[in-house]
Amino acid sequence: MACESARLSLPGWLTDELSITDRAALDAHLAQCPDCRAELVASQQLWQQLKAVPTPAPGPAMRTRFYAMLDTFEATEPVAPPTIWARLRSWVPPMGSGGVGPRLAYGLLLLGVGVGIGYWLPNGRSADIAYQQQIDTLSVQMQEMREMMMLSLLENPSATERLRAVSYTKDIGEADSRVVEALLTTLNNDPNVNVRLVTLEALAERAHDPRVREGLVQSLTRQESPLMQVALADVMVKLQEKRSLKPLRQMLRQEGINDLVKTKLEKTIRELS
Repeated sequence: MACESARLSLPGWLTDELSITDRAALDAHLAQCPDCRAELVASQQLWQQLKAVPTPAPGPAMRTRFYAMLDTFEATEPVAPPTIWARLRSWVPPMGSGGVGPRLAYGLLLLGVGVGIGYWLPNGRSADIAYQQQIDTLSVQMQEMREMMMLSLLENPSATERLRAVSYTKDIGEADSRVVEALLTTLNNDPNVNVRLVTLEALAERAHDPRVREGLVQSLTRQESPLMQVALADVMVKLQEKRSLKPLRQMLRQEGINDLVKTKLEKTIRELS
């Protein structure tokens, strides 16, 4: 990551709005760039000063202006056309007006409405049910096509195509065991670290699935890239996954561990303990 990109990402770092991939890349850059670390410290100080600025209270004339705007809106709002029931009532004289004519008119009106409702409801409901069934069938077929395309592209030798395959998971609802297994295999074995980072982000969004959580915990000790190790540690903190404490401590005992990763793991263990 270049310094210019890192400085543009600092606001997102401060508000915790960066993706897992971007945050890991920025953390790695900050560990090596004293200028950007100084910029981060200055931004944090400015952020604290902005938080201390009091929010101005609304002025006494605010209520008056609000009601004036409301009156203007109501005056310019177009009048809604009368409903079908209002039109029917205007065509039929009131029941209390006396005579056989009004009563006969009401009787015929009620008879017509009853016949119409009796005819329309069964046909309308059956048409709605058939339409909904077609929509559900199409949705299932579309999901199956996306899953097949994703599984196929994950075997592609091109890293770009494998990245595209992982992006398809956003359009897949509840993933079946094949999809989860394929994503976890990619997370642990893909030769391209960018593909693994994007896969981690996709899996983190499905962490409500117990299979995904278990796979993420098991992946901790299988990662050798510092970027992946830092990104996985961030995911464990966000998920508050205490089962990760044991593999995190195992990682700390590994020989030749990166200093940045060591610091990150120690911090993660403290936050989860």
